Amino acid sequence: MDDRELELLLSDLESDRVERKASGADREKIREAICAFSNDLPNRRAPGVLFVGVNDDGSCANLPITDELLRQLADIRSEGNILPIPSMIVEKRRLNGCELAVIIVHPCDAPPVRLKGRVWIRVGPRRAIATPEEERRLHEKRRAHDVPYDISPVASAALEDLSLDIFRQEYLPSAVSKEIREENQRAIEDQLASLRFATSVPPVFPTVLGILVAGKDPRSFLPGAYIQFLRIDGDVLTDPIKDQKEIDGPLHNVLRLLDETILAHISVATEIAGSAVEQRHPEYPIEALRQLTRNAVLHRTYDGTNAPVRILWFNDRIEILNPGGPYGQVTKENFGQPGITDYRNPYLAEALKNLGFVQRFGVGIPLAKKELASNGNPPLEFAVENSYVLAIVRKR
Repeated sequence: MDDRELELLLSDLESDRVERKASGADREKIREAICAFSNDLPNRRAPGVLFVGVNDDGSCANLPITDELLRQLADIRSEGNILPIPSMIVEKRRLNGCELAVIIVHPCDAPPVRLKGRVWIRVGPRRAIATPEEERRLHEKRRAHDVPYDISPVASAALEDLSLDIFRQEYLPSAVSKEIREENQRAIEDQLASLRFATSVPPVFPTVLGILVAGKDPRSFLPGAYIQFLRIDGDVLTDPIKDQKEIDGPLHNVLRLLDETILAHISVATEIAGSAVEQRHPEYPIEALRQLTRNAVLHRTYDGTNAPVRILWFNDRIEILNPGGPYGQVTKENFGQPGITDYRNPYLAEALKNLGFVQRFGVGIPLAKKELASNGNPPLEFAVENSYVLAIVRKR
């Protein structure tokens, strides 16, 4: 958006596309505004803008717009409180002689967007929590022609192929606040559609997300939706196999079983270094392996391939092979660089956050590198191609 367009919005005190804040101190109100603009209930199909550093009457608040303030505002995108991840830009602008922080928020293609389990919307120039009817209107206006693959319909499946126990007991309590669940006595089909586990208009089908998270047998519909684990007694693939598993099922079970498998295979060396104090050093830091394997499940492609995520555990290294190369703004050249991230499966990312397997977005690789360095392992290696990403973790 150019300065002239922003200046016109800044001066329009009644617009439902604009919110003003004198400071960045009330971070929760800023999150609510971002969530509401993402939902775009009025269906403007145009960005909403939050001006930080301006009073309600449009006058300049003379707020110092520091790099730290801009960083804190930008971090709202990846902190995981607003799901799915909002599409937003944070910039420093000088408008009408006033220096401001400007947050430009694009409408979500597949609403509703939730802040800590609540759906915020714009009602004229103010914010409000959506009613059940307003939520229904949001998910009915999804732009079916350009939604990501992870919420596309699985036409060969029916709602009976989803486990409603998993949905109600495992997922719903983590995705929607208790107060909203108690207030919204909607049909199960509407609840599934609201959380993108099913399509919102007839004929109703489970989505890829629904099958992955709550499917009774995900591999029946997505043949590559599993993890192949091989423990090899040697350093090359043709050496004898000590252990092998195919880990499949609903996503929360897959990741829990994977954690158990990794823990069962990690050896811990014990040293006494010149004292009676015992020092224990694992071959591999568990947190690094968790981050890398969950990244592989999240960022892989489920479209056009039957290949699983493969974990090859050799005597001297672990190789984690992820079907699907770089995506979006992530390229072969900038892969793994801090701050460079994109999401092939944005709604699967939301599900992993809701299920507790992701605490913050965009930190998986940096955290893995930090854990490996702290444990004394060699640096993390990547082989990045158009059709796959291979992470290589070498033994301590």
